[in-house]
Amino acid sequence: MFGIGFTDISDFLTDPASLIALLAAALVFATIVTLSAPAMSTDRLDKRIKSVNNRREELRRKNREALEANARGGKGSIRGAEAKGLVRTVVDALNLQKAFEDPALQEKLAQAGMRGNRPAVTFYFFRLLSPFILFGMALFYVFMINDFGLPQVTRVCFSFGLGLLGYYAPNLYLSNLAAKRQQSIMGAFPDALDLLLICVESGMSIEAAFHKVSSEVGSQSIELAEELSLTTAELSYLQERRAAYENLAKRTNHPGVKAVVTSLIQAERYGTPLGQALRVMAKENRDMRLAAAEKKAASLPAKLTVPMIVFFLPVLFVVILGPAIIRINSM
Repeated sequence: MFGIGFTDISDFLTDPASLIALLAAALVFATIVTLSAPAMSTDRLDKRIKSVNNRREELRRKNREALEANARGGKGSIRGAEAKGLVRTVVDALNLQKAFEDPALQEKLAQAGMRGNRPAVTFYFFRLLSPFILFGMALFYVFMINDFGLPQVTRVCFSFGLGLLGYYAPNLYLSNLAAKRQQSIMGAFPDALDLLLICVESGMSIEAAFHKVSSEVGSQSIELAEELSLTTAELSYLQERRAAYENLAKRTNHPGVKAVVTSLIQAERYGTPLGQALRVMAKENRDMRLAAAEKKAASLPAKLTVPMIVFFLPVLFVVILGPAIIRINSM
């Protein structure tokens, strides 16, 4: 009596009205989650700072092991934390790191806020798995649920196309995550430069200034606070301070940060005044942020054209012509 057969499910999934209703429900759910996310979100700053502390401990351990290795005669290897479990087993068994070798993967992961060996292993695992998942889902849908009246060869080609998209899906996810992270960092970076300038001109060292700014800017951008804290740790434990600055530029991958890093490196090498350079860089980054906001505002009319045509004009026509049509039909 209460059973639902495969035919009922198939009819539901092949009905265009049902698919439209499912899509509308998904959009409404996404809207509710987006609007309620700020109220339900937890404080991620502690988690980020804990991650940076782990990185600081890793740098301290590597530095200590390097000193011990030198004391023993220069032999010894320094290895980071290894990923374990089923994912690691599959990646090692199929030698995916060599098959999907990407020299720029670690840099992409760092720009997305992922460090260590575990994210790289997970990336290789999902690069292997996602094409098969999308290919299997596409085959099941076009052969078992709705074939859209297409011939068999076309359905197989469509499934292969989705499988090929699944191969690039992890890269697209990383790029999107890195872009959001970069946007958050650059939104607070000019203010962080102003704070850094105040700290430097007050007589603080650059390490203390970075540490102070990272603790103050966390409420505005957790990502920037994480990057500055990590730079502070690298300044303390890397052999060359220049490497710490260059790592900051690589992780953020933004022209404004790269310009500031260049100024810091020049001040470190030639002993030039750092305050004036930071003041100029802060002004340039504020101008860049203002130009980006103006560019986004200028593109809004073009982006709103299609939503207005699709959503606003039909409602407007119903409001204007509805009473007239009702009056005509009632005559």
